[in-house]
Amino acid sequence: METHLMMGSSSPALFTTFLISVYLLCHFVCLVAADYTVGVNYGTVADNLPRPYQVASFLKDQTTIDRVKIFDANPDIITSFANYNISLTITVPNGDVLAVSNLPAAQSWVAANVLPHYPQTKIRRIAVGNEVIAAGDKNLIAHVVPAMKSVHAALKLAGITDVQVSTPHSMGIMAKSEPPSSGRFRRGYDKVIFAPMLEFHRQTASPFMVCPYPYFGFTDKTLDYALFKPNGGVFDEATGVNYTNMFDAQMDAVYSAMKRLGYGDVDIVVAETGWPSAGDPNQQGVSLENAVSYNANLVKHVNSGLGTPLMPNRTFDTFLFSLFNEDLKPGLSERNFGLFRPDFAPVYDVGILRNQQQVVAPAPTTITAAPSPTAADKGQKTWCVPKDDATDAALQSNIDYVCGSGVDCKPIQDGGPCFLPNTVRSHASYAMNAYYQAYGRNDYNCDFTSTGVITTADPSYQECTYVA
Repeated sequence: METHLMMGSSSPALFTTFLISVYLLCHFVCLVAADYTVGVNYGTVADNLPRPYQVASFLKDQTTIDRVKIFDANPDIITSFANYNISLTITVPNGDVLAVSNLPAAQSWVAANVLPHYPQTKIRRIAVGNEVIAAGDKNLIAHVVPAMKSVHAALKLAGITDVQVSTPHSMGIMAKSEPPSSGRFRRGYDKVIFAPMLEFHRQTASPFMVCPYPYFGFTDKTLDYALFKPNGGVFDEATGVNYTNMFDAQMDAVYSAMKRLGYGDVDIVVAETGWPSAGDPNQQGVSLENAVSYNANLVKHVNSGLGTPLMPNRTFDTFLFSLFNEDLKPGLSERNFGLFRPDFAPVYDVGILRNQQQVVAPAPTTITAAPSPTAADKGQKTWCVPKDDATDAALQSNIDYVCGSGVDCKPIQDGGPCFLPNTVRSHASYAMNAYYQAYGRNDYNCDFTSTGVITTADPSYQECTYVA
């Protein structure tokens, strides 16, 4: 995924809050009856994520997500999806692409990363590298097609014929994309790299994977166009099509480039796309409202089966970026592309939750290497309280989140039994524990971005009683 910051002015806080509240209410009400299928990228650049078996169980039981893409071949993650009807795309990291361009090395990679899990885990696709062209390493770029061929050959030699091989591309592969009908790949790569790659895709019935991100392409004049909001559109004189959203325009530009080389029949997969829900105060276009607008409308669009103007009635495997907010990524917006917080609470819903409520991940019926039992597992009473080093800013964020999630916060309001002492830490302590108790007393329900800790010491005082 590419990183790009855009600057602009912010709206008055009160009016913005009102607009967001109305907008989100409309979306949540409209999406209640919708059950959409979509894929998601499961990134792990974070130090506060739940365990893979919890993630797999959560996705299976609480969401309609039926496709997951990971950025490596982590055996813990792959094993966790065993016997679940969720297809998995695993990745050969860029650092291993050169090696697997050699067939014996590709066979070793398949033996180590696919055979131990297949077919119990529904491995659907192997991505050989990630946005290799954008990486700019000419030696790596020259080896990506040979590596794809070697991995495909290794799979066949192992008797596996239903796992596709591909590689995701950023929109940086395009030399021209506006208007969509003029789309073409970068000169020098079109015939040398993309023509043989597309021939491989045609011969193996595998898809060309792209990462269209209107978020990285909008201007102050095209924000509504990028967000699927009402707009005047962008007219393509060559085809007579008036594009009303940037996603379709980007997809059709890629299609035009493929067709120009004679490969318009090759399927396309949307390997990544998304919009951040938070960013720096002066970052243009970044807000919860805009994330909901883009992702919710995108999911409805790709599930409609309408396709795009140049690809009518075609459907695209689509993977949203990303499953979780990842706290170790650089930049505030980069850390806020997730659909869910690390405790499984939705940042917002785009129609993929089975139950329209805050949900937690149930424990799977069987797991390998079960975690050590916690105090709660042993039947002891436990409470969730702030860590000693948690800042007031972080704790205030916890209060806002908990009290906005449906948990009863009346006891810490003025006149309530836990209002005094009237401090952020005291109020956060009550709120965090109320959330922890309400949603299952799991350790991840007391994470709060690494600001919470579980204790067996009752924090109740005077008339303020903490539920346990």
